[in-house]
Amino acid sequence: QVQLVESGGGLVQPGGSLRLSCAASGSISSINAMGWYRQPPGKERELVAVISDGGSANYADSVKGRFIISRDNAKNSVYLQMNSLKPEDTAVYYCNCNIIRRFATSPRTYWGQGTQVTVSS
Repeated sequence: QVQLVESGGGLVQPGGSLRLSCAASGSISSINAMGWYRQPPGKERELVAVISDGGSANYADSVKGRFIISRDNAKNSVYLQMNSLKPEDTAVYYCNCNIIRRFATSPRTYWGQGTQVTVSS
């Protein structure tokens, strides 16, 4: 089994910062891309940022220059540093990882349980 556990969400004022963390555990051989998605209230889930196993990152236009994605391969973890937060960043944030399990021949996509981020004064 593989599990993704997220942490770091909460309530923050506009202009503030939060750091989300996601740790993968279980029977893991390797992890390809790792990323963060979000689902604002009443809207579809959308990609926020993704980072390859080599460290290349891509961001949604709405968060470029404000959010930074990073990963620690030794800890099977991915992080999202969110700065200059806006009310429109309010959403449930989900970790997403493309993982090859031990003894498996192909990768699968796994999701975290989600963590709420609320930006409000």
